[in-house]
Amino acid sequence: MRILGFMTGTSLDAVDMAILETDGEVLTDFGPAGEEPLSDPLRALLRDAIRTALDHPRDAPDPPVFAAASRAVAEVHLSAGTAFLASCGLDWSDLDLVGMHGQTVLHERPSAGRKGRTLQLGDGAWLARATGVPVVFDFRTVDVAAGGEGAPLAPVYHLARAAASGLTAPLAVLNIGGVANLTCWAGGDQITAFDTGPGNGLIDQVVTARGAGRFDVDGRLAAAGVISEPVLSRLMDHSWFSEPAPKSLDRYDFSPAPTDALSLEDAVATLTAFTAEAVASGFRLVGVEPSGLIVTGGGRRNPVLMAALADRLGCEVVTAESVGWRGDALEAEAFAFLAARCLRGLPISFPGTTGVRAPMTGGRLAQPG
Repeated sequence: MRILGFMTGTSLDAVDMAILETDGEVLTDFGPAGEEPLSDPLRALLRDAIRTALDHPRDAPDPPVFAAASRAVAEVHLSAGTAFLASCGLDWSDLDLVGMHGQTVLHERPSAGRKGRTLQLGDGAWLARATGVPVVFDFRTVDVAAGGEGAPLAPVYHLARAAASGLTAPLAVLNIGGVANLTCWAGGDQITAFDTGPGNGLIDQVVTARGAGRFDVDGRLAAAGVISEPVLSRLMDHSWFSEPAPKSLDRYDFSPAPTDALSLEDAVATLTAFTAEAVASGFRLVGVEPSGLIVTGGGRRNPVLMAALADRLGCEVVTAESVGWRGDALEAEAFAFLAARCLRGLPISFPGTTGVRAPMTGGRLAQPG
């Protein structure tokens, strides 16, 4: 199938798009990829939805902002996808399927015998009608309802991508978005995946709150600062790091408040070190000494963070591009791949990736009719 995958991450920066030809098991061809930045009004609407979601009681009726944001997300996917396809000489009718992750506004892991909650906004049914193409969306809810973490979901694609590249076990892949998540593959069906801690999220929060932009461009602020070891120690003194894997995070489960008394540069330097130390802690947690690490997501563009990872892990740390992968498109590719698996009833989450009891499929399929 020729599938267009969409991903909108917690950084609220853009709609990522990638075309993949796959049956959900083997990757046959990699089509074009692109992105469409989110507009400031849409970012504002999504931030409003996120603020509302963080205080939204369980079993309460959905507030109006959810429906408004869900439709707005679908509309930007339509406009972005239409322009992207046209630039590639394609049309919606050239696709067999669409995979739309949607915008995460809430992710609450299971705890104390209570199932988690997860919410990705994006009106998949509207998008299917508007494009005339079947759309798979809402990938995480089934796993969460079965007692799983609902995240991460990309590991099964990491293995397929490794196979397509001729890479073999052991393999470690780190995605650094708002949250950082790790895939460790020892070979066969021995796979462990989990969120390691904050990725770019806390750094972005501090940079934005102090009026210095939306993120630390090229790690310049971190490079100009000095790491506060006492603050770093305080950040690492969190129960999260002793909890067993698999486990998942919401972008807002950690707070940058311990850095409030630091200068902007020192705060960013310390939070950058925190992201790297959290990854190192994750490897120690699962008893893996990596021989190398492939990094994808926006964090791979931060040379200070990449150097911190190499220093704290004591191994070679390389970008996705160095092994022939498209670092900006990998998650969009993943949701194209997962859409194919959902359509065929193949599993997308596993005991070692989300903690669900048995491998299971997920997602909802919206037909255009």
